[in-house]
Amino acid sequence: MALLLPRAGRACLLLAVAVCLAYAFGRRADAAVKELRVGYYADTCPAAEEIVREAMARALAREPRSVASVMRLQFHDCFVNGCDGSVLMDATPTMPGEKEALSNINSLRSFEVVDQLKDAVEERCPGVVSCADIVVMAARDAVSLTGGPRWDVRLGREDSLTASQEDSDNIMPSPRANATALIRLFAGYNLSVIDLVALSGSHSIGEARCFSIMFRLYNQSGSGRPDPHMDPAYRAALHALCPLAVDQNVTAGMDATPVVFDNQYFKDLVHLRGFLNSDQTLFSDNPFTRVMVKRFSDDQDAFFRAFAEGMVKMGELQNPMKGEIRANCRVANGSPPPPLRNQV
Repeated sequence: MALLLPRAGRACLLLAVAVCLAYAFGRRADAAVKELRVGYYADTCPAAEEIVREAMARALAREPRSVASVMRLQFHDCFVNGCDGSVLMDATPTMPGEKEALSNINSLRSFEVVDQLKDAVEERCPGVVSCADIVVMAARDAVSLTGGPRWDVRLGREDSLTASQEDSDNIMPSPRANATALIRLFAGYNLSVIDLVALSGSHSIGEARCFSIMFRLYNQSGSGRPDPHMDPAYRAALHALCPLAVDQNVTAGMDATPVVFDNQYFKDLVHLRGFLNSDQTLFSDNPFTRVMVKRFSDDQDAFFRAFAEGMVKMGELQNPMKGEIRANCRVANGSPPPPLRNQV
């Protein structure tokens, strides 16, 4: 059964969908949550998943970091009013986009890869496959192409007509978030502590900016000192990479094997070598998340199973309002095409 993602409160029960919509959306709920299914495009675009996977493989060959960046888009899309492709939309004079939200600006990237995926699918099956589904397929492929598990994706989403920078600002966690805040956030989406820790393992691949850790290195919790939950040798390496005067857009891998999807991320947390505060807190600050970090550090297969299950659950979060199949993932149908496409 598909899960409803409300914009306010994020704790509505499925059995009270109508009440939740009236409260959370403040408008008439004239569109039901869609029932997603494996093989949704079997009749209308049977090659859709193959097309996306082949295009992701080409992106990986060009720039390994790009596929991790595309995978990250699913988190930032699904947590803000459901998996509806809203994070892909460019801002307009009347609609601030989610790309400019606090947790996304100068951080989310590889939108041009999604453009390429969409173009490839549109060439074969015009007007059939949503941008939201392309992100979900691509996230799965980013994982499997870099050594992680592969799972069946449930498809059939529509693309939203708008985006909301305000909602993204209000929902998405900061790199400074602690385990307690993250548990509360995930619980609001019917995602468990196991889901939280497993999905945090998405940081097994990809890079993050010095900007996200300067406070950990120099002023943790306003103390004027570094985070005490950091291996001294690792801290010294990060000091060298991210001195106070550094260009804070300099990046580093979020674990010791940033182009391979494995359980090294959890091994690093156990040894106090987590890059982001929101990662290290899972081992250092909460007994419930610590147990799962330790388990996944010891058992990669258990991590892979939990990660795949968590991605499927997160993919069920939906925007119940009527959408469309965008021809261009950056703009609603009927809008002027964005300038300088493929440059962001």
